[in-house]
Amino acid sequence: MSSRTKIIVLHMKEIIYTAVFAALGIVLIILLFIMFRPGAEKPQPSGEQKYTPGIYTSMLSLNNTNLEVEVAVDQNRITSIRFSNLDETVTAMFPLIQPAIEEIADQIYESQSLDDISLPEDTPYTSQIILDAVREAVEKAAVH
Repeated sequence: MSSRTKIIVLHMKEIIYTAVFAALGIVLIILLFIMFRPGAEKPQPSGEQKYTPGIYTSMLSLNNTNLEVEVAVDQNRITSIRFSNLDETVTAMFPLIQPAIEEIADQIYESQSLDDISLPEDTPYTSQIILDAVREAVEKAAVH
């Protein structure tokens, strides 16, 4: 029996370089996957502001009664939505107007968006008018 023994000589420097480059390649692939994975939300820079802080108003007309919708914002959030001149005669004529704006405001506070707001079933038209007035006031506050 004749066996031929093959001896392979590896230089330690080549093994170290190969291991380092393989580790760097794996780290690069992991970083690329984390950075560009589908569905990843891009964080909003903290220095960028969405609104100019202040109180913004828009008018709303219901049966020849003018109401003023007041929206208070800080740099990145809607903080308050209310009627500024709602008196007892208006609430007597439109008893569901205050609960409608409160329900809309709660949804806006939670999502901080005017999209996908579900309108109350008992007052869909009045709620839509209120939502349009809130949208108008928020557009005034938006940083362009």
